[in-house]
Amino acid sequence: MHKVYETERLLLKVLDRSYEKLIVDYYLRNKSFLEEWEAVKNEEFYTKQYQEEQLDKELLNIENNNLLRLWIFKKEDNSRIIGSISFNNIVRGAFLSCHLGYKLDKDELNKGYITEAIQKGIDVMFNEFGLHRIEANIMPKNKRSLRVVEKLGFYNEGMAYKYLKINGKWEDHIHMVLLNDNV
Repeated sequence: MHKVYETERLLLKVLDRSYEKLIVDYYLRNKSFLEEWEAVKNEEFYTKQYQEEQLDKELLNIENNNLLRLWIFKKEDNSRIIGSISFNNIVRGAFLSCHLGYKLDKDELNKGYITEAIQKGIDVMFNEFGLHRIEANIMPKNKRSLRVVEKLGFYNEGMAYKYLKINGKWEDHIHMVLLNDNV
């Protein structure tokens, strides 16, 4: 069994390929909702085989400490993914940094789930991984997402112009940062 973290209402799990059906289900349920905030996905993305391959790659990266993706489940429903948080591009050495990404089911917004999950993830990154810096890059129009990281203590380090290609268009992103003062 892979790692599981617990919060008050959630289970945050590292998943293997045996969970591909739940992941495909999550992405299909949220396809149109997520399009506005993510890179364009081809139809293959929504297949069992593609998600199995992604999970295999993810596990390898997790084992090499380059990534931590945690899939979010409500404690009372272990059969339905409601989102994920990921800490990727983990860099060691003098940098001790990573990038935070997250997504939540369209039907679970405004319930505090993503804030609760990220809070636990920050604890893991700072205390288990010993990182100094977590960066989150967020489009200015994504007010909900900005509120989440602001609540968690992230500060605005400036604008990254045409930073990521989202839904087929180069989008500016606000560079939000959280520092670990214990490192």
